[in-house]
Amino acid sequence: MLKTLGVSLATVPMLAFLGCNSDTISSTDTTSGTDTSTGTGTSTDTGDTTTTNDSEYVSGTTALITDDFPDDSIFETSTACVLALTKATTEGPCYFQADSDEDISDGLTGLPMMLCLQLIDSDCNPLANYEISVWHCDTRGIYSGDTSSSSDSSRFAGDFCTDGDTEAEASTWYRGSLITDSSGRVNFKTHFPGWYSGRTIHIHFKVSNNNNDYVISQFCFTDAFAKEICTTHSEYKSRGEQDTTLASNDNVFGSEYEQFILNTAQNSDGTLLAYHTIQIN
Repeated sequence: MLKTLGVSLATVPMLAFLGCNSDTISSTDTTSGTDTSTGTGTSTDTGDTTTTNDSEYVSGTTALITDDFPDDSIFETSTACVLALTKATTEGPCYFQADSDEDISDGLTGLPMMLCLQLIDSDCNPLANYEISVWHCDTRGIYSGDTSSSSDSSRFAGDFCTDGDTEAEASTWYRGSLITDSSGRVNFKTHFPGWYSGRTIHIHFKVSNNNNDYVISQFCFTDAFAKEICTTHSEYKSRGEQDTTLASNDNVFGSEYEQFILNTAQNSDGTLLAYHTIQIN
């Protein structure tokens, strides 16, 4: 098992998040993919074993994401721009720069997920031409570790992040950087992350422009949603529930975790949509 990656909060620049409700795109319909099962009570052939998927979400590669990315209306709120200022969280020991296109899954399997982010300024105007980088672990709770093509790997903690896993050390999966468009948007195709001891399930991100880092922080999921996936989905339930939740006071998010929670919904193709607005001063 991967060793604990718990770290303390760091004092870094201020960040504001603008959250949204997550119940606008829900659906229980699923469609079958090319390599795995879809829907409740179906089976996934993994070679040596057959695993029952009790989840309403599909299981497999990101090729199962057949819906288009949603439009900007997912980021709209019913009120004027309301700020929830908070300090950014720690970068953690597992960052290194990695270029990518929209799909950062590198062909791995899991719960396919759209990760949609919008960057806005303090007046709620979209910010174009900023770089947003994301990184997270795989379904086993392990980070990729091939830094050979990275221009910024001095802070990467090597085996501490990869757990010495040979496949992880030769990969850059679940890492990527994209430039925001005129709407301040970036869209990634990835998978719901797994967990490792001492941390709730989370996704790291960084916002940069002209080699200046504006904010480094993390997103998370509600305890209820994380429990649902970890106990019903075929790619996660063999490991069971995460050992650290938001309610048990994850050592990065602490008690003020609500502004970091990703909005989630089920796409019509049975994949997951996760989204949030990032607001910088």
